[in-house]
Amino acid sequence: RGGEEEEEEEEEMEGWHQLYPGHIPTSPLQKALLAAGSAVMALYDPYRHDMVAVLGETTGCLALPNLRDKMKNHPEGYRILQERPRIRLSTLDMARLQGLPDGSLGREYVRFLEDNKVSPDTRMPPKFVDDEELAYVIQRYREVHDLMHTLLGMPTNMLGEVVVKWFEAIQTGLPMCVLGAAFGPVRLSSRKLQVLATELVPWAIRSGLNASCVLNVYYEQRWEQPVESLREELGIFPPP
Repeated sequence: RGGEEEEEEEEEMEGWHQLYPGHIPTSPLQKALLAAGSAVMALYDPYRHDMVAVLGETTGCLALPNLRDKMKNHPEGYRILQERPRIRLSTLDMARLQGLPDGSLGREYVRFLEDNKVSPDTRMPPKFVDDEELAYVIQRYREVHDLMHTLLGMPTNMLGEVVVKWFEAIQTGLPMCVLGAAFGPVRLSSRKLQVLATELVPWAIRSGLNASCVLNVYYEQRWEQPVESLREELGIFPPP
């Protein structure tokens, strides 16, 4: 009898098959528990990127299909979904990007990585998104996050992260971005909070509402484009 039960369990688990490398199938209850636990940890320590990643995946069930549809209905976004480019050290020609003129997207992106000592390879692969295409959408969102910093002219300190999260919350509708935007400021000093409330957040919200979808840009094919020109094209207002 015990053997039969084990077989039944195995059959049930087979129904939850892996959709892409690293995928961990989870039930709605498991997702809710993961979301609650990761939210607490991410709010306690906003630099726990692993917890922020889990939160994004377990709460993005409405926002991710919406983002995918925006990409499907845009020629450049559709091409990205078809070709699945990745932004990683293995796919970037760093020497070429470093040699581009000052002010170009590629040169300023590399400058951002160097100044803030960050690497595109630190972006975690998705695990808990139960749709292969949506898993790519959240992967793409993560990999262009540093490009959002570059476009918005924001560093990776807590103030800069909060400003980028406000912009991304408006742009993506991802609950994880909304939480980061709402609770990120609690650790800031009163002087920084004043600058955030009076200048930076209003600008990030206006830019987020005005800009076209930032996932519909094939950044890898626009390294030579001046940052200012790309801001204008997207509808991002110059940073205050």
